[in-house]
Amino acid sequence: MSSIARGLELSRSFDGPLLEACVEGDAQAWRELHRRYFPVVVAFLRRLGMRERDLDDSAQNVFLQVHRSLRSFRFESELSTWLYRFCISEARNVRRRARVFGAVVRVLSLAPLDQQLSAPSLCDAAARERIDRALSVLPEHERATFVLYELQGVPGKQIADILRCTEATVWRRLHDARKAFRLAYETRT
Repeated sequence: MSSIARGLELSRSFDGPLLEACVEGDAQAWRELHRRYFPVVVAFLRRLGMRERDLDDSAQNVFLQVHRSLRSFRFESELSTWLYRFCISEARNVRRRARVFGAVVRVLSLAPLDQQLSAPSLCDAAARERIDRALSVLPEHERATFVLYELQGVPGKQIADILRCTEATVWRRLHDARKAFRLAYETRT
């Protein structure tokens, strides 16, 4: 059995029946898919730098993309690989919208920048802020690689599929991201 066939069989055996029920319009199956993967999506978006106030809307956008695109899912990879791609796109779109909005607000002087930021909702806000600051210095492709591997525990081969690059590129990006993260994390501002 080829590796693709094994992957197909694995993916079908774990999520296949649930996904097939979703494609057929089974509302209970959609609820189960959402229940099973919502925490994964939220955690990944958070680690990609999504602000707490944007998490729920962004996670729902990811599931809307899944709903629109599920018929085209071919079981050639795990569903989580597909979800991670949607999350990366959503995070990129949210950052782009925030930059545009921030620029418009600054130009029009509608509100001071410090009033646009939300307060952290985690108990250890200082540690989270330090990690977020360290992650924010990473270029987008290195950040996605770092978060997928170090924080989500996704294997390198699957990361290569998600980011549509070679596995060697994943390891190079991870090496560079670790150095940059460590330096940024250890630097106190």
